[in-house]
Amino acid sequence: MPDTRIHTVREMRAPTVVIESRKGLFDLEFSSVWEYRELLYFLVWRDVKVRYKQTVIGAGWVILQPLITMMTFTVIFSYLAKIPSDGLPYPIFAYTALLPWTYFSQALGRGGGGLVGNANLISKIYFPRLIIPLASVVTPLVDFVLSFVIVLGLMVWYGIAPTWGVLALPLFLLLALMTALAVSLFLSALNVKYRDVGYVIPFLTQFWMYASPVIYPVSLVPERWRLLYGLNPMVGVIEGFRWALLGKAAPDFRVISISIVMVVALLFAGIVYFKQMERTFADVI
Repeated sequence: MPDTRIHTVREMRAPTVVIESRKGLFDLEFSSVWEYRELLYFLVWRDVKVRYKQTVIGAGWVILQPLITMMTFTVIFSYLAKIPSDGLPYPIFAYTALLPWTYFSQALGRGGGGLVGNANLISKIYFPRLIIPLASVVTPLVDFVLSFVIVLGLMVWYGIAPTWGVLALPLFLLLALMTALAVSLFLSALNVKYRDVGYVIPFLTQFWMYASPVIYPVSLVPERWRLLYGLNPMVGVIEGFRWALLGKAAPDFRVISISIVMVVALLFAGIVYFKQMERTFADVI
């Protein structure tokens, strides 16, 4: 009687991956990212596990960081510097800005160093490199969800009821994610070739925070400069969060529109630049 097991094994075929050069500048290969989506899930899960492994407080650090920052800002900028907060209690005014800002700064830090941090993976196997910065900006969303509990508690404490504007919150969060991804694409690609970029990212993040309405309201910015100020995408994100969560007066939608256009343009340019540099990653890294 013939050995059917051996016959079956001989008929098996190993999966074949064909790597072809891109056909043009704007051939961005989004379909290949979707095909490797399981790798994206794995990288996100790995980073979340590593972040909380062997910590005493664990996820408590996610809540403590923005909470302590909020208290510090309240003492310095509200009690001492007397910075206005558009008629809102300063603690919740600051925290609703720190919520998206903390996510953005974490995503930017992770995304900018993502390729160098995964050098062993990049040099050994093929996969769409775009997955690494994408995983880097998705991972901090876990921290965002945990930190969101505090803002709910503050709303109850100050008697602020949510409005229908809260339904727009996911859109502003998506805008923050797109902003972090767009900048991370440039920084991560540059960091492969110029490791100085890794040292620049913390300074860039700190400067960007003071250039965003985290500790002060947009109303302090002179009217003639607000459209120019709106070129900072995080202005639209932070103002959108305050409007959606606290029901403050509707933000200047001209500024938010400029922020959205800026993010879309920056993201498209970032993807194109990243794909152009991608072919050299494995050799240089």
